[in-house]
Amino acid sequence: MIQSVDRALRILFALQEKRLLGVSELAKRLDLAKGTVHGLLRTLAARSMIEQDPASGKYMLGPALLVMGNIYLESHDLRVRSLRWATSLNQTTGLAVRVGVMVWPDVVVVHHVADPDASIPISELGLGLPAHATALGKAMLAFREDRHELLVERELVRLTGWTITDVAELERELAAVAESGIALERQEAVVGEGGVAGAVFDRSGAVVGAVSVVVGDGSRSEFPETLINAVRDTARGISREMGAASWPTF
Repeated sequence: MIQSVDRALRILFALQEKRLLGVSELAKRLDLAKGTVHGLLRTLAARSMIEQDPASGKYMLGPALLVMGNIYLESHDLRVRSLRWATSLNQTTGLAVRVGVMVWPDVVVVHHVADPDASIPISELGLGLPAHATALGKAMLAFREDRHELLVERELVRLTGWTITDVAELERELAAVAESGIALERQEAVVGEGGVAGAVFDRSGAVVGAVSVVVGDGSRSEFPETLINAVRDTARGISREMGAASWPTF
């Protein structure tokens, strides 16, 4: 590992967690000398990776990252191949649709089709969601060979009264997801929001993402079989586009 590159990336990740940070705050967070942090900040700022807030003098993420993010989205194979499928699922169900990839401990939304009934549609591109508490995350975790190691490496945060924070309980649910390819979420991340997600596989049989619908009625009851089947068909269709020979892939 190249130390200077690692330190620069740690600064970017720190600014992702907290929008504005000064030199002293970053030095304390990263356990680095202020002079070292200051030099790295000057280099990152010269490349527009970060910029300095004129009012506070503190630093925040810069516009170059947005350019990189847009290029990533435009060239991301899963996102490109899921566009028409996500639109079709949105039209069929009348619900918002998310396509996500795993960036543990989160899921990052790489494509989003808003709820057609939303008065002010808000894009969720780039939104990070807790993997252990969302249908998207559980759909992917179920097919990860390293899922146990991921789940025990850090505490599972409780977000609502229904969040599963016990590793053994969550692994039992993930085992069931692995048999069906479909994961469910009932107010585990956000009170009043649920979801149904299907895992997406590539030609090698590896899980590369998931697609979900967002159910906003706050219900803890069973989801309609027609909705589950619509998500399953969409996940299967995207997987086929990605070159998967079968779905789900074991």
